[in-house]
Amino acid sequence: MYRSDGSFPNIDINDNIFIAPLAANDSLFQLAKTLVKKEIEPAYLSFAIFLKDTYLPASPAIPGISHLKSGKKYYEDKVKYFTTLAMTPNQVYETGEKEVARIKAEMETIIKSLDFKGSFTDFITYLRQDPQFYAKTPRELLYRATWLSKKIEGKLPKYFNKLPRMPFTVEEVSPSIAPNYTSGRYSEGNYETGKPGAYWVNTYKLESRPLYALPALTLHEAVPGHHLQIMLSREMENVPEFRQNLYISAFGEGWGLYSEYLGKEAGMYETPYEDFGRLTYEMWRACRLVVDVGLHYKGWTREQAVDFMASNTALSMHEVNTEIDRYIGWPGQAVSYKIGEIKIRQLRQMAEAKLGDKFDIKTFHDMLLANGSVRLNTLERIVNQFITQSLPIKN
Repeated sequence: MYRSDGSFPNIDINDNIFIAPLAANDSLFQLAKTLVKKEIEPAYLSFAIFLKDTYLPASPAIPGISHLKSGKKYYEDKVKYFTTLAMTPNQVYETGEKEVARIKAEMETIIKSLDFKGSFTDFITYLRQDPQFYAKTPRELLYRATWLSKKIEGKLPKYFNKLPRMPFTVEEVSPSIAPNYTSGRYSEGNYETGKPGAYWVNTYKLESRPLYALPALTLHEAVPGHHLQIMLSREMENVPEFRQNLYISAFGEGWGLYSEYLGKEAGMYETPYEDFGRLTYEMWRACRLVVDVGLHYKGWTREQAVDFMASNTALSMHEVNTEIDRYIGWPGQAVSYKIGEIKIRQLRQMAEAKLGDKFDIKTFHDMLLANGSVRLNTLERIVNQFITQSLPIKN
């Protein structure tokens, strides 16, 4: 960012992100340096001045879009787009309230089992402050994430017949983006270039990266979550290319959250604290249903959103604040996770009930992922066909 006097900080131009990759070619390096000085730096400075002096002063202080012209209608459309269902914001909000209450009851049960002396809020404070729950070095956090990745990989054959050919690695989130980045994410692999998938782990502010939440994060971002689902879609044959690369948030993120749930069946949560970490991640996604609608449809302030998230999850305050800012800037997307997971779990329960002893978890999971990313109503149709085809033919 530029200084108050309008100049850039004294950063060596040779370290500029546009120039550094060309260091091995002196002629290109010098050309790039000239372009950066004459064109790029002035353009960035002009844009920064515009943001500070024109754009930000004209921006409303109220977060969300409900107060804007046609803002509520826009948000209603966004909810339908991101859930891929005919849901209203109020239905999403009510679903969130029910899920928050259910999950909180499960969390209270775990707290009681630990004989913790204090309230729910006291327990959350304990989790946020006790050093035993946090890595001491970035390498410790990365090594733990890597070990968890290998642990769940060893369990996959019990739940899937088909696994992707592409491997994945565990990498640190780049320091340049880490301060405002999420705890982790998946960067997909590429079969054409040979680039492996990557499970990125944020090591910035270790005191905000609890180890008890790491199993759930790993299941979501690596396997059986995003890596498995996305790379299997890249392997689909005899379909248009866009189908291989399509990513529908309600399906993809719903699958990621379902994968966290599946980890409980697979024995990935070894301690009550790790199971509480799973629940706090599920609670996080349930809170999104309430907070996102609150911000964009019900006129909530940013403080209301922060307080709701902070009082119901064990997320660090750093994560709470970065999450709320994300929801403010991306209306509707945050509700896709929990709505997608709820639908996937409902479809599994339906298949189990109708197929009984004929239900096979591996075949069911293969079927869910066989068509890549699809709308939730399409997924329901696929599951109904699967059930019909799996039932014996009556004479």
